Amino acid sequence: MKASLSNSELILNADGSIYHLNLLPEDIADIIITVGDPERVSEVSKHFDSIEIKKGKREFITHTGMYVNKRITVISTGIGTDNIDIVFNELDALVNIDFASRKVKKEKKQLSFIRIGTSGSIQTDIPVDSFLMSSSAIGFDNLLHFYEHGHVKNHELESALTPYLCWADHNIHPYVIDFDESLAKIFESNRIRYGVTVTNSGFYGPQGRTLRLAPSIHDFNDKLARFSHQNTRITNLEMETAGIYGLAKLLGHRAVSLNAILANRATGEFSEQGHKTVEELIKYTLNAIANSDLI
Repeated sequence: MKASLSNSELILNADGSIYHLNLLPEDIADIIITVGDPERVSEVSKHFDSIEIKKGKREFITHTGMYVNKRITVISTGIGTDNIDIVFNELDALVNIDFASRKVKKEKKQLSFIRIGTSGSIQTDIPVDSFLMSSSAIGFDNLLHFYEHGHVKNHELESALTPYLCWADHNIHPYVIDFDESLAKIFESNRIRYGVTVTNSGFYGPQGRTLRLAPSIHDFNDKLARFSHQNTRITNLEMETAGIYGLAKLLGHRAVSLNAILANRATGEFSEQGHKTVEELIKYTLNAIANSDLI
């Protein structure tokens, strides 16, 4: 018989909710939209026909409600894959661990994760205020190196990228994870393009920005932008997608990342209507979910 998870492994609050998210199993839907900014949760849920759950703790705000005929949860993760590690492990625990017995359930439930986030393009032909769906994510953040993850990686793309970059001396060992193709089909249209997304552990030096500190890799974005493998190129930078794809696959869930491109690092442009662009991506996402076979 499988051992029960100890109190220090599966940490529950006094009301039986999961430690960081402050949620009970019945609080979440099988369709989950993740956003980075806690204030963006209400920007999504304001479109719901009804809201049944509003809970929060720290940067993790959760609303669950109905949109047309779909029960949807929207949750803020905060910035970075360190928070993705918390959010995805705890959301999985809510559906796949019995809190009473503290044992993993024999029958597993699969969740569908859709990230609505912002991102910066590194290609001149990807304009600000466009939408991009990450077909693959390249993780420079190290999160997945703490898990046994070889079986979920895109080994071909990773094997081409690693020797091209030659960044091992900078302690950068990229991993590559693909999106869930079946979930991605729901969001296909002429409005959204595909791309390969880089996820890194910071916003400034880790994305090649210079304010007062000089990055250790001076041609960071240029080298990424020049990479090509079998007509595949790197398109944009952000801070969560690789962690989302990796943990979702490892835990048996589906995930796709939808990006509002608010900056073009190659041209130096930044959106003058960022809020409007994100609002359009939210409505695009919700309408695609409503017209899908997701339940």
